Amino acid sequence: MEAEKPAQSMQEPVSKQQAPAQSHPQRSEPPIRGAADNEPSLEAQEAEAKRKHNLTMLEAALYVAGRPLDINELCSVLTTRSKRKAEQLLEALAAEYGGRNTSMEILRLKDDRYVMQVKAEFTPLVKRLVNRPLLSSGPLKTLSYIAYRQPVTSKRVIEVRGQHAYGHVKLLKDMGLVATERAGRSLMLRTTDYFADYFGLTQEPTAMKRDLKRIFGEAFEAFKDEPQAQP
Repeated sequence: MEAEKPAQSMQEPVSKQQAPAQSHPQRSEPPIRGAADNEPSLEAQEAEAKRKHNLTMLEAALYVAGRPLDINELCSVLTTRSKRKAEQLLEALAAEYGGRNTSMEILRLKDDRYVMQVKAEFTPLVKRLVNRPLLSSGPLKTLSYIAYRQPVTSKRVIEVRGQHAYGHVKLLKDMGLVATERAGRSLMLRTTDYFADYFGLTQEPTAMKRDLKRIFGEAFEAFKDEPQAQP
């Protein structure tokens, strides 16, 4: 009778057993930074968007005005009372234009006024186009008379230009080209600083009169030899 075989062990040999997983302290890996981590905060993005919007508003205002705008007018465009804020934005806009390869520039003038204009080196190329005022012949002749004879009484303007000049003077005042002032019992008319800016004239009277013929042409020739009337 065969001897009984020893019972087979139910356990695998130690050499074949899977070693229990050893526990290691978890090493924290640095988070992978994506593009979003380098982006400015939402508040910073909103502030920059508002700044760009304000610059665009100032640029549009200076462009459509076609004349120098004072700081109060530009503050109203930005709906702010802070002149400092407006000035900082205007200086930034002027610097931005200065860095562009363009024919346009933004300048700060006296009395805290700013203007968008063609650079001096391009003016001779386009001045025949820009020196055409948006005035019909009648008001243009009345304006040229006031410009050459200023200060001149409103009475004298009506005598020379006729009764229709009342309407011309009102239009010119509404456009900011002519201002009135009292001199005793007389009402004196003279051109404004805006008039000089509008037509690209110097404020110096002799040089201004020299340029009037260039701008007003036949309207100027009609009365330039008339004796100076006394107020």
